[in-house]
Amino acid sequence: MSLHLPRRSVLLGALSSAILPTLPAAAADTALRIAAISRTFFYLPLWIAVRQGFMKQEGLDVEVVILDNSDQVNAMLRKGEVEIVVRTTEAAMIDAYKGGNLRVIAGGISKLPHFLIAQPHIKRLADLRGANFGILAEKEGTTAIIKDIAKSAGLAEADYKLSIVGGSPARWKLLKEGKIDAGLQPIPNSYEAEDAGFSNLGAALNFVPDWQFTSVNVDRTWAEKNRSAVVAFLKGLQRGRDFMNTNREESAKIGAEELRTTVAMTTRMLVDIDKYGMLDPQTALNIPGLRKVFETLQFAGDIPADRRFDLSVFVDSSYWEASHPNADPVVTGATPAQRR
Repeated sequence: MSLHLPRRSVLLGALSSAILPTLPAAAADTALRIAAISRTFFYLPLWIAVRQGFMKQEGLDVEVVILDNSDQVNAMLRKGEVEIVVRTTEAAMIDAYKGGNLRVIAGGISKLPHFLIAQPHIKRLADLRGANFGILAEKEGTTAIIKDIAKSAGLAEADYKLSIVGGSPARWKLLKEGKIDAGLQPIPNSYEAEDAGFSNLGAALNFVPDWQFTSVNVDRTWAEKNRSAVVAFLKGLQRGRDFMNTNREESAKIGAEELRTTVAMTTRMLVDIDKYGMLDPQTALNIPGLRKVFETLQFAGDIPADRRFDLSVFVDSSYWEASHPNADPVVTGATPAQRR
């Protein structure tokens, strides 16, 4: 049986298809791989931003790549194996002062969140003579802090050993196995160590009040070509940081799942983050903290003695400014003043 349609219907259908616009396909999210060094609370704003959908809402498909060693990250950035890294500041600073393309574009942990955890029989700093300290890397900020702490205890570098073992999860494992004597552990790992009977010899903050411990790093060649994606990432990251203030219970739950600990531990952690001002509320940079990192690297010979502290060498604040339009682009201290 043949189907006959009225001529008028056929003409209207043809006309409709001709004049109705074709709807564009939904734009695909921009894929970003973000390197994170070790599984620590430093990445809580990032984890929240991904899990709460903030990155998706900014048009990004973010994959967080957890590494336990920072040595390979520079090469990964240059090769495009990751696009952004949130990590300690030293590598980007050293690279920039050597004429490289790595840049610091935003802050993170602006006060040291570590406590010196030691085997139970070590009760005082003076007991660290002959100790084997577990460290993340040779050219990394916490290694310099260990040296400062040992020096304050009257120890020369010949009086102790430094062993490169990886991040805080690796150090905790080796502490429990008795393979290292001491190591810096961030919260909430330090709480777990204390509960297990290990000695807490004090906060790193007692020795170094300001230190830009983590920051957001990029290869500027890639970032300049992908500015909108970088700005979107910083917007999503800030939304994750804001969520920590407005949704404490859910933030504690996410932290517990990602850090593989208890909600009680992460709830306590959130209180201490605010108490000590460890995690900048605007993901801004702590300028005195950056200066301290610079001075430490220069003293160690990683930055030439004739170079001066100059933010323009290693910081590109334009991405942060674009993602924080209501904040002062000149960041002073740890928190930007509002525009007037």
